[in-house]
Amino acid sequence: MDSEKAHPPKQASTHHGVKNLLYSDALQQYILKTSVYPREHELLRQIREATVAKYDASKSVMYVPPDEGLFLSMLIKILKAKKTLEIGVFTGYSLLTTALALPEDGKVTAIDIDREAYEVGMPFIQKAGVKDKINFIQSDGLSALNNLLKNKHESEFDFVFIDADKANYPNYHELVLKLVKVGGVIAYDNTLLFGLVTLSDDEVPEDFPQHVKDGRKAIVKLNKFLASDSRVEVSQISIGDGLTLCKRLC
Repeated sequence: MDSEKAHPPKQASTHHGVKNLLYSDALQQYILKTSVYPREHELLRQIREATVAKYDASKSVMYVPPDEGLFLSMLIKILKAKKTLEIGVFTGYSLLTTALALPEDGKVTAIDIDREAYEVGMPFIQKAGVKDKINFIQSDGLSALNNLLKNKHESEFDFVFIDADKANYPNYHELVLKLVKVGGVIAYDNTLLFGLVTLSDDEVPEDFPQHVKDGRKAIVKLNKFLASDSRVEVSQISIGDGLTLCKRLC
């Protein structure tokens, strides 16, 4: 659900298939080799490698990078989250990260329209012994979120991770605000979109597909809106491809 990242601009990097906003690839590799890869769960490494083996570079880069995965794992544990929601699963790197971080009685509701990609990660999820923590819903994000609200799941989730179609990010915001608890956290991935957010409409290269351009506009709109949304406390972090955290205040 994240294929618009196929052609990053020159100021961003996907060195060794890892999303990287740092200008120095050497520094990114230092971070990965020194403090990330030694801590990465073996089955997460295997999901990452299986994803790279199955898809070409333009699509395999869609998985959450391992440094961001470690951050999300720690955040879930700090929040003491038990019920989480994930919109956009792909092959399940972030999903397995979440399931491993949750307590034994924790549950993650995972939404993605692409079951085939989800099945790529399923053997590793099963081997990790966390399949029972996962409720996978094959659906587009908006329909699934509206169904959750229709079925009275308001204020139910401790943590929400959104890594889906960028054009709908502003629409997701209003729905997930109703689904996350007061004090809970929403995390939006790719909110710097390989630096495309810094470009004007005229500066976006012509060879970018229209859905990429639409996604960039939606993220720019979301970033501006979140800065003024009094219902949330906001922190935008330059990890991976940009990650914005929103704590629901009311």
